[in-house]
Parts: sequence; structure tokens; C-alpha cells
Amino acid sequence: MKNSYFKYVVCCFLLIGFSCKNEMKTSKEAQIEQKVDALLKLMTLEEKIGQMSQIRHFEEDADVHITTKFIGSVIHTQGPNPGKTALGWQKRFTELQHKALSTRLGIPLLFAVDAVHGQNTFEGATIFPHNIGLGATQNAELVKQIAAITALESQATGFNWVFAPCIAIPFNEKWGRVYEAFSESTELTEKLTKAAVNGYQGALSEATTVMATAKHFIGDGATDFGIEGGETSLNSEQIQERLLAPYKIAVKENIGAVMASFNTVTGISMHAHKALITDTLKVGMNFDGIVVSDWKGYSRFGKNDIINAGIDVVMAVDGDLEGFQEGVKAGIQDQTVKIARIDDAVKRILRQKFRLGLFENPFPDASLISEIGSKAHRDIARQAVRESLVLLKNEKNVLPLSKEIKKIVVVGEHANSSGLQSGGWTVNWQGTKENYKGASTILDGIKKQSKGEVVYDKDATQKHFDADVAIIVIGEIPYAEFFGDIGHESNQLKLTVTEAHQKYIKTYQEKGIKTVVVLVSGRPLVVTNQIEKSDAFIAAWLLGSEGEGVAEVLFGDFNFSGTLPHSWPKGVKDYQSKYGPNFWDQSKEPLFKFGYGLTY
Repeated sequence: MKNSYFKYVVCCFLLIGFSCKNEMKTSKEAQIEQKVDALLKLMTLEEKIGQMSQIRHFEEDADVHITTKFIGSVIHTQGPNPGKTALGWQKRFTELQHKALSTRLGIPLLFAVDAVHGQNTFEGATIFPHNIGLGATQNAELVKQIAAITALESQATGFNWVFAPCIAIPFNEKWGRVYEAFSESTELTEKLTKAAVNGYQGALSEATTVMATAKHFIGDGATDFGIEGGETSLNSEQIQERLLAPYKIAVKENIGAVMASFNTVTGISMHAHKALITDTLKVGMNFDGIVVSDWKGYSRFGKNDIINAGIDVVMAVDGDLEGFQEGVKAGIQDQTVKIARIDDAVKRILRQKFRLGLFENPFPDASLISEIGSKAHRDIARQAVRESLVLLKNEKNVLPLSKEIKKIVVVGEHANSSGLQSGGWTVNWQGTKENYKGASTILDGIKKQSKGEVVYDKDATQKHFDADVAIIVIGEIPYAEFFGDIGHESNQLKLTVTEAHQKYIKTYQEKGIKTVVVLVSGRPLVVTNQIEKSDAFIAAWLLGSEGEGVAEVLFGDFNFSGTLPHSWPKGVKDYQSKYGPNFWDQSKEPLFKFGYGLTY
């Protein structure tokens, strides 16, 4: 009874000044600011620090921590799923939300997920081409549609916050996250950033939209030699000119959150870089949203230094929660952390919760579940696949293929695996090599298009040398984050395709069979020799769940329209220095320049 009475008093306090029609009308934003200030005055230090804390829903004692440590947000990552179905996911998050609402002040939770190319953590969702493919489309309206669908399918599985879009500017294809970014072009990234933010957030308070996150601030893709979390040695003028512009666009479009990066700038961890986080982003750009840490940011990058630098929400995961909460409390006590900094963080968090309408509608909408992976959504994803394909070579007009060809041999494991064609951040953090629910493969599409015989030769050993055409699909295995860095000790990834994949092309090309090569990759690779040996060569990027879109272009239902979002390297030697052959670096002549792409 006491708790209910207290919440009644809180509600009255928050609504003071808004009921009298004779008073001057106050804008919605001004109303939110007054509510935020009123609520902040009622909060204890423990409740404030709790709002800054983000945990995983499956961690031990997660349920208890929400009520006893006043947790402000929950993240879903690699690990046990919230349920077996979308309704199960919603029920789990509803359960946790009820726990948050049962606390003294009843402040609702934010639920966050890395939905970087669709709601890619839920099997059966629509999975779109990764951002590098969307960069190849240069289609801002399409990117906006994709972001809106991702938001809807994220809400349908219980989330109101997505950690997307990545608006990095990659300088070196050795970086394992090149595919998460739209392009090496700052201008193109600006255009697609605006589209993505508007698509994810819409009117923000609507049930089908989510809070978006621009990441990773800043210099994540411009590290020396493409090392994830390495040093970004660009000077302040270069950072301003080449990297900050998309963030200015995101802030102008009212993006709700920005995520700090793993890298260092001038030797200072970005998580602890006050000059860039507070002075440049918050003050200089007038960003009033949330700055969120990346994984275990508190213990990894300076503890209270990151709070003082301007981090508002901390991923207090894998045992970091107690250390973070007690560490900040100790900082307040010894005055190494100012209470004003904590109040600033909490105001930003509450502001976004009010903007999202969570105080009025804190629970997910079960009616959205039927739209997950719908035909309409998959049609848009298939359009994105078609428009992302870049034709690099078409000798003697081999393409488009006739649907009347008597026999086609399709070669390569990537042709028959939706997991391989989708890359990292697909069902699992590091992706999957298997087919997943609801997806179509490139082979599926070819069989659907062709009226002749289509045979599948997984590893080029079946010797279908009587075929009229060989469609050979080669590419990278799935990877994510530092596991995708070329040269990282955890993998054997190279800037070239594997010897086995080179053999696939050679086997059929040497028999005089027309060879159409489709490269599935998260970055431009050194394939100069393979392009020379093939009759036609297509960069298909990481295309997501709709493999049929590739075949629709190969057989001429649609023309090629994609253009390179990155300069294409001639050789491995292009990467001996800190950066690859980017379009702004005139010292290296690429094999194909940024914007290159053929049509029929």
C-alpha cells in the first residue's frame, strides 16, 4: 500500500503544470524535461546508478538485480534465448518489465539488441544485406524502409532499443567489421545514416519504432592496419573531415544513443576520451541522448574515468555489475566523480524513456509477431539483394543467362547455405554455416529461375563438364568483430579467397565452360586472378536471408544497378601500410574505383 501511495504522489508531482488549459501551452520536449527533472529529484544515488547499469537477461540473479539494484536496461547477446518463440521472448521481457515497474519509482526498462541487418538474433526474422551491401545500392529510401522493418521486427520480439546503425568509415579492409559500415565514402555514409536513423526511430513513441544507436564513436574503422580496438592515428582535422560528419547527421536527426568505440585516439581510450565524448559530441554537437559503453567498458577502459569522460550507460556484464556500481558510489564519496555527472547521465536516460513513451506503454505488442519474416518484408530484402549486386566483369555478354540453358552446374558451399551467404551477426554472434529458418539460398533461386537442368557440385569434384554454364559461388566464412580481423591469431582469414575456392573456378574454366563467379564477402578481396579467369564476376557482399534475389538478376528479371561502396584492391601489397586503397588516397591505384559497376 505504501509503495502504491508513493507512486501516486510521484505521478502527481510529474504532472504538475500540465493540466490547466488556461496556462501557456508547453511543447512536448519541454514537458519531458520537466518530468525528467521532477523524477530525478526523487531518486536516491543507488537508483541513479541503477539506471546507468545494463545487464543481460540470462545472467545469474538478473531478476533480483532489476528490483534490488534498480537496473535501467537489459541487453540480449549471444547466450540462452529469452524463449522458444517470439511470444516467449515477449513474455520474458514483459516479466522483467513488471519487476522494474514494481520498484519504488517504477521506472521502465530499455531492452537492447544488436539488430545490425534485421533482427538478426531471432531465427525466422527477415535478414537484410549487411550495410556494405546497402552502401552498394546507394538507395536511401530503401535503407529507410529496411531500418523501419528491422525496428518493427525488433519490437515484435520485445526490444525498444537497437545498437544500429554502424556509421564507421573503413580505411583498411583487414578490419573485421568492414561489412557493418556503409562505405569508405563519408558523403555516402552521411546520406544513408540519415535514412537509417529516420527508419529506425520514426516518431519514436510509436509501437513499431525503436531507439537507434550510432556506433562506434569514433575512429573504429580507421585504426592503423585495420586492427579492431587499435590506435586511430588520424589528427583532429582528419577526424573532423572524414569521420565526424555522419555523427553530425545522426544527431541532427535526433538519434537516441551513441556507442563508444574500443579504439584509442592519440593514445587515449575512446571510452575515456572526454574531449571527444563530452566536448565534441555532447557539447559541440548538442547531443542530448545516451552515450552507451561497449562490452565490459567499465572494467576494460578506465573504470570511473569513462564515467567522467561522458559514458551514461555501462554494459555491466560478465561480473562487472557490482564493481561498476560500487566503484561509482566510491567515486562520489571521494569526490573523484561529481554528482552532476551522474545526474547528467540519468537525465539523458530518463529523457529517452519518456520520448519512447515507455512510461505509458512499457510492454511489447503481441499483434506485431505475425509480421516477423512476412512476405512483404522479404520482398524488400530481396530488392535490397538485387540492388546491392555489383557486376565487375561481363565478358562477351555472358549475362544475363537464358532461362532455356540446357544444363547449369552450381558450384560451391556458399551457393547452398543461407548461413554462409549472410555472414556474422546472423542467428549467432559469429554467424552460422548452416541454413536457417525462412531463408532462401542462391541455389534455390537458380533452380526457381532455370527451365533446364540444374545440378549442384559442392566442391567441384563431380565433373559436370557437359554443363553449358558454371555458376561458381565463392567467399568468406562468417565472422564478427575482432575474429574477422585479417591477421588475427584466432583465424586463418586472408585478403584472398581460399585455394579450394580458386580451384573451383579453375576446374571448370580449364574445360572451356563459361564461368560466372559470385563472390560472397564482407569486404573487397584480392581476386584479380579470379576475375581474369572468369567470364563474369559479381560482388554479392553478405546478402542475408533472400538468396533468390541473386538469381533474379543473373537471369535478367532485373538489371545490375549496384556500384562499389569501396575501392577494389589490385593486390595484397596494397595493404602493407596503415590503410588500404581508399578513394581519397591517390597514392594507390585500385583495380576498380569507388562507384564502379557495370550493367547489361
